[in-house]
Amino acid sequence: EERLQALEDEGKTAMLVAVDGHLAGIVACADTLKPFAREAVAALRRMGLEVLMLTGDNRRTAAAIARLVGIDRALAEVLPEAKAEEVARLQAEGSGVAMVGDGINDAPALARADVGIAIGSGTDVAKETGHVILIKDDPRDVAVALQIARATMRKVKQNLFWAFAYNTLAIPVGAGLFYPVFKLVVSPELAALLMAVSSLTVTFNTLLLKGFVPPSKRANQIRK
Repeated sequence: EERLQALEDEGKTAMLVAVDGHLAGIVACADTLKPFAREAVAALRRMGLEVLMLTGDNRRTAAAIARLVGIDRALAEVLPEAKAEEVARLQAEGSGVAMVGDGINDAPALARADVGIAIGSGTDVAKETGHVILIKDDPRDVAVALQIARATMRKVKQNLFWAFAYNTLAIPVGAGLFYPVFKLVVSPELAALLMAVSSLTVTFNTLLLKGFVPPSKRANQIRK
């Protein structure tokens, strides 16, 4: 029992071997951590996200792996069909859930999550189910994808703000509401120009995204 616990505390899954009904030994195996797994978790936590681990391994093994990568909360001994239920439970608590997975067993949870993120080197069913597919087998790209999504939404909100502000100012002028006071009339040519300027403003603001480099990507380039 002591040897079994020691192996599990090291993050290994231990299996007991019996011969003729008598204990003969222990076989321990372990999945190797993906390179940069700890860095990926740290990047997500810097973004203010809570990182959880869902695994079918026993609690001691799950706790050991969680410690290695810096995850505070590990849900262990979760059967494949129960992963989607755990995602649903988190959603019921009011959390938006992004699920990252690469195996057949992860497919139901990927489908149930608000955002399913499949690893490109994973199984076909996981990639078919996921909403986002990471081309490289690099867990740090999870943070990169989320940072790009946040930057895109910021740009959408900026465009909406400027479009509404521009039209809120221009429509009354075009309708002639200021003519009695300022004698200001908008000709069809000027109206067309103002409309074109509005569209160009939104377009050029969106094109600024081409120069956006996610913070995690910049940090990775510096380390290299």
